[in-house]
Amino acid sequence: MKIRLAGVALVLSALGFATAAFAADGPEALDAAWVKAMKAQDANAVAALYAPDAVLWFPNAPEARGAKAIHAAYAGLLGTYAVTDVSLTDAHYETVQNLGVASGHFMMTLTPKAGGPPTIMGGRYSSVAKKVDGQWHYVVDHASVEPPPAPASAK
Repeated sequence: MKIRLAGVALVLSALGFATAAFAADGPEALDAAWVKAMKAQDANAVAALYAPDAVLWFPNAPEARGAKAIHAAYAGLLGTYAVTDVSLTDAHYETVQNLGVASGHFMMTLTPKAGGPPTIMGGRYSSVAKKVDGQWHYVVDHASVEPPPAPASAK
């Protein structure tokens, strides 16, 4: 009986490891790398997560299309602000072969490097990622600031 329980535990442990290994590959891992690079203030690392022909839409900012424009967008942001915290929540992922989509909410605390109080920016995001030569890259990344709640209707 102990051997059978140990065998079941070993199989469940292996399944858990396989699930964790699978989850570590795909849009989830790409998002985790993005969070890590943002917290590290590393514009080069963030920009490297995008395909050469990707498009990025920051909230309330012009489109950044292509590697140079995306790098410039992040270099500008990270040159102006220290990202003191960033998180992705309520994330939903779907992956089919070499394409993946993600959506959820983001929260960033941006502290101006020139001084001043931090700004907390929250919103929603959606992205499309593609796996090329074994590496996942964003091809579309769109973020928008969460709109204020609708006013209560008068009765």
